[in-house]
Amino acid sequence: MPKGDYLFTSESVSEGHPDKICDRISDAVVDTFLGADPNSRVACETLCTTNRIVLAGEVRGPEAITRERLEEVARSAVREIGYEQDGFHWQRANVQIYLHQQSADIAQGVDARDNKDLGAGDQGLMFGYACRETDVLMPAAIYYCHSILRSLAEARHSGAAPGLGPDAKSQLTLRYAGGHPVGCTSVVVSTQHDAKVSHEEVREIVRPHVLNVLPAGWMCREQDFYTNPTGKFVIGGPDGDCGLTGRKIIVDTYGGSAPHGGGAFSGKDPTKVDRSGAYAARYLAKNVVGAGLAERCTIQVAYVIGVARPLSIMVETYGTGVVDEDKLAGVLQEVMDLRPRGIIEHLHLDRPIYARTAAYGHFGRAPEPDGGFSWEKLDLVDALKSAFK
Repeated sequence: MPKGDYLFTSESVSEGHPDKICDRISDAVVDTFLGADPNSRVACETLCTTNRIVLAGEVRGPEAITRERLEEVARSAVREIGYEQDGFHWQRANVQIYLHQQSADIAQGVDARDNKDLGAGDQGLMFGYACRETDVLMPAAIYYCHSILRSLAEARHSGAAPGLGPDAKSQLTLRYAGGHPVGCTSVVVSTQHDAKVSHEEVREIVRPHVLNVLPAGWMCREQDFYTNPTGKFVIGGPDGDCGLTGRKIIVDTYGGSAPHGGGAFSGKDPTKVDRSGAYAARYLAKNVVGAGLAERCTIQVAYVIGVARPLSIMVETYGTGVVDEDKLAGVLQEVMDLRPRGIIEHLHLDRPIYARTAAYGHFGRAPEPDGGFSWEKLDLVDALKSAFK
């Protein structure tokens, strides 16, 4: 991001957005396989439209995970999100499953055997980012966008906001002064609602969730506070717009504040470095900033399919670093094994921890006791500080 004074915008979408429904189902499939066998391989894509859900992709895992079980997984994910609408209902939707066995050609390159280490599940480049704009070391715009939608979802699930539906979007434009965010110039929240709820009622339901999330004094002018700009949002979810897995990669990461390698996360087991490599890069970048070695940090790693060690690692601190970036890149590879097996073992990624990542961002979340969001820990801080005494 540039230094000085400027405007910057990020957006988020809720768990009930059509694309996020698909991410949730695909990640629930990953959890189902990893829960049965930590060595399972999953690459699951989901499509959803009016009362129809389609799963496709490649898997390798226990035969006990049948099509009937996977249909149950898909329906449960939709039920938990809260879809019981005429155009999309967890119980009445038609579910089709086209998952087949993983390619033997891919398997021979990725699997560990004899003297061969576990190889990367694909080629690609991944980025991780951290900055001091928020306590969780995330960019402010995307973090507050997520927080607004999560607050609305919690109110909907608890019954505190019964007039709202599952589908929603948020967008914030922040004003930066001297390179630091100081307030909002516009706030946009669109949320599905019952036909009996008026536009003004929606606005007043949404307002406290925005005010409670934003720092004091950050709220925009009233004329720049947009709620349901079309005036009506009754038809939503897959009945209003087709959804696909992996279509919200910028929402999933840093809201455009940092580069994205291009690969989506949801529906992939951790041998796919699109996912595990990006988690490792975020983990390292967050620990660099947490250790006080930089105010902002981007890390890039790159892999080739079937090969364990990364092809490259790049560190950029945008002039905020207090240590040599080339030396830092070397130290990072000493404190963490960046081979796929090393990442999986270090971050405990071979567990059913992924459905919870499908909405409200994969980063900036609190680490959980069962290993969820392990890549958000700051447990490398001491090692990094020690390396640069």
